[in-house]
Amino acid sequence: MPFTPKNHLIGLDIGSKTLKISDVFWSRKKGYTLNKFGMINIPNGVIEDGVIKDPETIAEAIRELFGSQKVKNKNVAVSIGGYSVIVKKIQVQSMTDVELQSAIHLEAEQYIPFDINDVNLDYQILGESSTVANRLDVILVAAKKDLVNEYVNLMELAGLNLCVIDVDAFALQNIYEVNNDDTEGVVALIDVGASKTSLNILNGNSSLFMRDVALGCNQINQKIAAKASCSLQDAETIKLGGKSARIKPQDIQYIVTSVIRDWCLEIRRAIDFFYSTFQDDQIRKILISGGGANIGEFKQSLAIEAGVAVEPLNPFAAFSIDDRIDPSFLNEASPQAAICMGLSIRRTDDK
Repeated sequence: MPFTPKNHLIGLDIGSKTLKISDVFWSRKKGYTLNKFGMINIPNGVIEDGVIKDPETIAEAIRELFGSQKVKNKNVAVSIGGYSVIVKKIQVQSMTDVELQSAIHLEAEQYIPFDINDVNLDYQILGESSTVANRLDVILVAAKKDLVNEYVNLMELAGLNLCVIDVDAFALQNIYEVNNDDTEGVVALIDVGASKTSLNILNGNSSLFMRDVALGCNQINQKIAAKASCSLQDAETIKLGGKSARIKPQDIQYIVTSVIRDWCLEIRRAIDFFYSTFQDDQIRKILISGGGANIGEFKQSLAIEAGVAVEPLNPFAAFSIDDRIDPSFLNEASPQAAICMGLSIRRTDDK
């Protein structure tokens, strides 16, 4: 179904360092068109480990971003991730969707490491199992109610209508599928943000393995700030190439290299765990996004550690771009835009 005023959503990616919004339309004639895309930084500490610490400051930044981009649509899709969100592919006895609705809480209790009364549950039936007769493959998603309520309250504070709460890894998968005609074989999608890294391993259009780890670009900033005795904001400037008399270039390089090594080792552990479960599925390439994808050394180091080709994920590849958007800005923002773009193609009536 084409986008209509009633089901059209604005993608809003709430990162721990940067907010991103994207406004996308779809038509049969032109396909997807990106009409607006914007970013704004938020102060350090207002979001920590996915937890909203200062909703008033974030809400004000959201209002400022919507105002600067002249976005009038207040219906939004956001996403969540981290340890408060559990995504699990499970198998259940074959039953109708209505029957599964009644049985899902009982099924979920076997897989969710939280009190079932403390989480919001959702699921998607993938179809009949290809390995076990009379079983259904189901994607189960559980998110702590406290986390969901934080985002509901934040949207109300910002004056927005929250229509969809997605999962970071799903948003990443959605934008990958839109931008890639060739989705055959096993591909790993890795988004390295400021404080969290999301991993989603796909076989075709089916997710086989997801994991979030508490690693990200803030680690580099924190180590530079400690070494140079400067603020995290100044450390960000230094990381991006700014010179400082407080720290030697070789010390910066050592910090970047050591943090990237930790990222690659953790990603390799996750991939090894995936291989232990899916022994016949070999990853043919890795696509990276997020702020970490801006660091050239990460791409090379991950390719060596994982033993497969590593490429950047371009979230704008299949989109027509409005003439008013600066191409150089989009090129610079591209690595950080993947999750936001995945949210902007959601609709109020999809699943």
